[in-house]
Amino acid sequence: MPSKRTKDSSSSKQISAGSTSSGAGDFVVVAIGASAGGIEAVTELVKHLPADTGMGFVLIQHLDPKHQSMLTDLLAKQTTMSVFEVRHGMKIEANNVYVIPPNATMSIFDYVLQLQAREETRGIPMPIDHFMRSLAEANGNRSVGVVLSGSGTDGTLGMAEIQAQGGVTFAQDNESAKYNSMPHSAIAAGCVDYILAPRHMARELARIAKLPYSHAPSTVETALSPADTPAMATIFQLLRRSTGVDFTHYRQTTIRRRIQRRMLVHKLERIEDYVRYLQSNTAEIKALYQDMLINVTSFFRNPSVFDALKSTVFPSIMKHRTHDKVLRVWTPASASGEETYSIAIAMLEYLGDKASQIPIQFFGTDVSEASVAKARAGTYPENIQGDVSTDRLRRFFVKVEGGFRISKSIRDMCIFAQHNLLNDPPFSQMDLICCRNLLIYLEPVLQNKAISLFHYATRPYGFLVLGASEGLGAATSLFNTEDRAHKIFSKKTSTVRQVVTFSLNRQADRGEYGPVRTLMRPPESTSNYLEAQKEFDRRLVTQYVPATVFVNDEFEIVHTRGNVSRYLKLAPGRASLSILKMARESLLMELRNALARARKDDTTVRKQGIVIKNGNGNGNGDAKSQTAYLINLEVSPIRMGPMKELYFMIVFHEEKESKPALKPKLSRSAPKQVDVNHSPIAKLEQELAATKEYLQSVIETQEATNEELQSANEEILSSNEELQSTNEELETAKEELQSANEELSTVNDELRNRNADISTVNNDLTNLLASIKIAVIMVAPDVTIRRFTPEAQKTLGLIPADVGRPFININPLIQIPNLHEMILKVIGNGQMIETEAVSRNDHRYSLRIHPYRTSEGKTDGAVITLVDLSPGEATQSPAE
Repeated sequence: MPSKRTKDSSSSKQISAGSTSSGAGDFVVVAIGASAGGIEAVTELVKHLPADTGMGFVLIQHLDPKHQSMLTDLLAKQTTMSVFEVRHGMKIEANNVYVIPPNATMSIFDYVLQLQAREETRGIPMPIDHFMRSLAEANGNRSVGVVLSGSGTDGTLGMAEIQAQGGVTFAQDNESAKYNSMPHSAIAAGCVDYILAPRHMARELARIAKLPYSHAPSTVETALSPADTPAMATIFQLLRRSTGVDFTHYRQTTIRRRIQRRMLVHKLERIEDYVRYLQSNTAEIKALYQDMLINVTSFFRNPSVFDALKSTVFPSIMKHRTHDKVLRVWTPASASGEETYSIAIAMLEYLGDKASQIPIQFFGTDVSEASVAKARAGTYPENIQGDVSTDRLRRFFVKVEGGFRISKSIRDMCIFAQHNLLNDPPFSQMDLICCRNLLIYLEPVLQNKAISLFHYATRPYGFLVLGASEGLGAATSLFNTEDRAHKIFSKKTSTVRQVVTFSLNRQADRGEYGPVRTLMRPPESTSNYLEAQKEFDRRLVTQYVPATVFVNDEFEIVHTRGNVSRYLKLAPGRASLSILKMARESLLMELRNALARARKDDTTVRKQGIVIKNGNGNGNGDAKSQTAYLINLEVSPIRMGPMKELYFMIVFHEEKESKPALKPKLSRSAPKQVDVNHSPIAKLEQELAATKEYLQSVIETQEATNEELQSANEEILSSNEELQSTNEELETAKEELQSANEELSTVNDELRNRNADISTVNNDLTNLLASIKIAVIMVAPDVTIRRFTPEAQKTLGLIPADVGRPFININPLIQIPNLHEMILKVIGNGQMIETEAVSRNDHRYSLRIHPYRTSEGKTDGAVITLVDLSPGEATQSPAE
């Protein structure tokens, strides 16, 4: 059997010789906390622990700093493990027990124990919390916390840190604990996995020691399925269905560590078994959910950050603040409220005497309803003395039973609400957002989303504070770095505004845009057609109704008059009313030129001597039978209707025969015919001239079209920018409305909770006044009656209608000289007055007039009590 080692000069030399080690850095360290009344519990635990667990045990007990401890010798007699009193720099090895020396504070790093002299400046020492916190930070999920019998609250915060890092926690049950304050505090805080007697703790620790993760950190984590396996997907689905929170994109290593911890608590080795356990146990889903959230924080965590806020952030916020602007601070993932209250205290310290003149709002939000309820209560255990200075405790806290409570003036400035940062609409117009140690638990996709939300929520020149291990990631374009060491960033006002969505799911193609809409020319209405027809008829009458065609601005035929078959024909293929498709080939070039010039110059255009080929007037003869006719045409632009729409009137004139010798058989009324084969050079010259004119017209038309297209393109670009700007403004308005709605919901929730508290207090007060057999009257500073007890109603002859009436106007059954003056005196100097009074039926009463004091200590009226002192009556006091 290995020799038991106690504190002596050679103990440090014998550590490695007499202890079994599992190797540095691969075994679990168990921190055991107990008070002076926990010696029996510690002895019972160590006595039943096997000697080969492969764990290292560190005992932190509240010891008298002025006396040498005999605890090492006592424990050495109860176990076969080696027991040592800790010395500075001692390295922990497995299967050994280490005991803290008196008057010391201990921490651990890399399995090395470090001692510091105990500080006496921060109230009651909390050595258990101090060590457990350092153990959780150093060993992570390879740490175990045990709280045994003891008085006070030491160990609660440390157990919470161990649990947050994935470790396992134990607390002694009420039946076996000699003093249950310490275990009860940890249990009430929700940071205990097992509540057992010491001997049963030893059995459970031995079981944990046999699990794989006690010897190889990676074994269980690699055994757990990744996020895309059916088991993990089922766990996410169960959590999402029960709590509404989707953990799919949370940090997978953290998720696996939390699931591993729950499996360890329930003695399950396969994740499939744990899934089945979840499906049949709703309470376990809630427990896993609370574990996933990791609601662990503390007051003034990383004190240097708050110093940086005072030196950098707060002065800049005050510099850019307008006179009527409310200072707004938001702390997402605030857990139980310590972060929010810490920033509020730091802000009030910075503002000093100006604090009462500046409106300030602090918003603390968290997805856990239980944490929000704790934050609203603002009550914390005594061990916050390790984080909050004595001066701050005196200024900003009120001592209550079992701990401290934030003063009412600060609680009134802080609004707490349940809020899912990644799904619910964010708050807006914030001067400062402090979100520390949340992003480290999220994957990059959610980190970028959160940073974009913070950018949206901050005002210009607003600030963002992140945790020590966090950064902006890919969103560096949204914030400037103000203090790299303390992770303080300021909003960039010149950056392109980010589109903020309040849902994790990627938006599908936005259906509201729909297909591209093509603007179509409105069809001709009946009224426009009739009006155009009247105008056409009037003009035709004046011109003897020659062959005439009316076309719109797209050269489509609207109406015809006269015989137009000589000039137009239905083209093969798909039917069209375009005059440029229906015009005969020999007429097309001249007609096109005339229409183009009429449109461009907005004037009447005439063309003369146009040769039209026609086979005997029907257009269907062969080339040998074809003859040519000379015609003139006239194109006149017309604008009609309220919209001044453009139309064209095309009139065809046939030239009459001027030289009968050419064709003696033709009558004077017949049009002049020209031999198709006559003068080919003249014909070619005529066609060449027409072609040149047509090409020139085409070029001019093309240039005009290019200019119009360029102008239209510029207008489209301008319209697109305006539409984009309008869309952004609408998006902004939508987001601001959602944020405002969320903020109103938060305020409403806060007011509803406060109203419930006020109703409870009012009910308590009403029942208290109704139950005491003492005449009590409360009066306002102007000596009007506020409230009185039923006994006062009988003793003084009051009625319910007297509430609100001046007390001097009441004619009580008891005559008390100078009562009004005495009440005013008490209200004026705040000093109690006690005297005797006699009623009309000779009953003697003890009269006491107390100042009515508010929670801020101000005198706001008086409280009058009358105690009957007559013989035969039980003497009562107001305390009854």
